[in-house]
Amino acid sequence: MKINTTEIRVGMILDYKNDLWEVLKTNHVKPGKGGAFTQVEMKSLKKNTKLNERFRSSETVEKALLEEVKYNFLYADENDFYFMNPISFEQINLSKNIVGDKGKLLTENLEVIINFHDEKPLSILLPNQLSCLVETTDAALKGQTVSSSYKPAVLKNGLSIQVPPFIESGDTIIFDTRTMEYVKKN
Repeated sequence: MKINTTEIRVGMILDYKNDLWEVLKTNHVKPGKGGAFTQVEMKSLKKNTKLNERFRSSETVEKALLEEVKYNFLYADENDFYFMNPISFEQINLSKNIVGDKGKLLTENLEVIINFHDEKPLSILLPNQLSCLVETTDAALKGQTVSSSYKPAVLKNGLSIQVPPFIESGDTIIFDTRTMEYVKKN
């Protein structure tokens, strides 16, 4: 399906240059002189290579036709992550190189979407926002409230993100899984 390059979003799978590419970053630029363009960083799902491409806003690209199926995360072992279809109870396993860093965000019974292309699992989509417990964070320093300062925090799943000064150890926060940024206190 052809889409305009201004419609490209993070997480999309594009069929480009005889390969399937997952969009990692997009940046729409409208310079003062010349035409607008979209700068896109993509990762090949077959070769595991990265590509930075610049598309003019008048161009179109092919969005890969994918079958999106909801699954619940069950558990992980040394090599694979296991998921179950909540309707048919069919179980599948995905290797750690398909799931990638998103595996750190998986919790038991978390509902995810797995993208299939020609009946082969390609990628996994997490909910846009997840809740997690803050294990450790630095103490807030007095006088830093003037500027919008953030401090590092380590979440229960081991990930490190930046949080506002009022967040303390033991708080539960909601963060964006696409940008790994703090959204709000739960």
